[in-house]
Amino acid sequence: MSRIDRIALFISIVAIAVAYLVSVRVYQQMPHIEDEMAYVWQAQVLAQGKIVLPSPADAQNFLVPFVVDYHGQRFGKYPLGWPLMLALGVLLHAQAWVNPILSGLGIWLTYLLGKKVFDERIALLSAVLMVTSPFFLMNSGSLLSHPWSLFLSLAFVLAWLDTFDANRKLPVWLTVSAAGLSLGVLAMTRPLTAVAVGLPFFIHGIILLIRGDKSTRFKVLTVGLLAAFVAALVPLWQFAVTGDPMLNPYTLWWKYDKIGFGEGFGRQAGGHSLYWAWVNLKVSFKAGWGDFFGWGNASWLFLPFGVWALGRNTRAWLVALVFPSIVLLYMAYWIGSDLYGPRYYYEGFFSLTLVSAAGMFWLAERVVKEGRLHKWMQVATLLLGVFLIGYNLIVYLPKRLNEMTNLYGINRAMLAPFETEQAKELTPALVIVHFKKSWTEYGGLLELQNANLTSPFIFVLSRGNDDALAQDYPGRNIVYYYTDELNQFYKSPR
Repeated sequence: MSRIDRIALFISIVAIAVAYLVSVRVYQQMPHIEDEMAYVWQAQVLAQGKIVLPSPADAQNFLVPFVVDYHGQRFGKYPLGWPLMLALGVLLHAQAWVNPILSGLGIWLTYLLGKKVFDERIALLSAVLMVTSPFFLMNSGSLLSHPWSLFLSLAFVLAWLDTFDANRKLPVWLTVSAAGLSLGVLAMTRPLTAVAVGLPFFIHGIILLIRGDKSTRFKVLTVGLLAAFVAALVPLWQFAVTGDPMLNPYTLWWKYDKIGFGEGFGRQAGGHSLYWAWVNLKVSFKAGWGDFFGWGNASWLFLPFGVWALGRNTRAWLVALVFPSIVLLYMAYWIGSDLYGPRYYYEGFFSLTLVSAAGMFWLAERVVKEGRLHKWMQVATLLLGVFLIGYNLIVYLPKRLNEMTNLYGINRAMLAPFETEQAKELTPALVIVHFKKSWTEYGGLLELQNANLTSPFIFVLSRGNDDALAQDYPGRNIVYYYTDELNQFYKSPR
């Protein structure tokens, strides 16, 4: 390894530590949004070697967001790619480490990709931009699927480029297998993202099929067939949980939760449209330009120079097109994303970092009139880069992470009443929760409940059928809990 390689490896290890610190200090190793709660539930089920559980009695009271009860079976709406990976963390009692480790690997693969399509300097700078990015860190410390999808996207891109590189060092069977399997597993994780990431390479593959020799065509087709074979597990899973391979479990939670335009797609009057796609796009980028690199509205600053620097570098253009491809295809989805930054674009973030890093070096190395301006440009670009990264680290990043702390009021403190000796004496208990303002006052308590409902405490939402609940769970003490009165447990409604 070169000296720069070792620095990049060190940055990747630092990324793991920082992302884990975000998980501990910002998110307190708890799910905060519906997606995370569903992923954790699915991971717990998969860790037992199952994909469904029998629906519990009074299933409507046992609310787990995005976990569906259908024909007597309970299952999550998400494809199995990420829950399977998270299940590994559940089995190892290291759930909170999974995404930080994947994020560190993502930075290392971004560095390797930068070396392949540019050079070591640009690759290293891209690693620095990524590890200091608020957007990267907010998602890396979460329990969402994006870091795993980023790893798969990078693995696919690297393997594809290696497959058609005459100077490759790895055997072609390995790169072909890695490309096909990575893209296929990505489809099992985030299907629309897989289509978007693969789109530039699909077009490249068509060109290779037309212009390439027999060996080249064989490699293209093998990658495609492998990816399709693995992706076919998605309709197989849908058949296993619903009995219909074409029934998307997303629509069992919200009938309108589909990709496309027109009536029945999305919650907007008349359905999703190009107008709403544009609105979502503006909302996403309003958050994104600040969160991408923490430079306020200047995160795009070096992108034009980076695009110019691509020149006729075909491999670099393929990499650069991943991000706009994701943006374009997610316009067909009825809702945008800005809470964690525009997280739907996270899997293409390496495109922005590499092109921005290339732009910084292109700007610094312009030569005019005997090299005089060249030196000034180097100094000016260096100072500007240091200023922007420093501003992010000192001002923007701490502020942004602080905004994510105690998200939706979910924190470890809300679990404290159930960790006292008084509470433990009540177990096993069925806790009937009456929340005051938001369902998240109940949702945060699910951290103490397992998917099988065998944990000391299990929590239900009161829906006016409290007497029936008590009859359906005779082996448990019935406890009434009101979120506006902490540390108080009632044996009858207050």
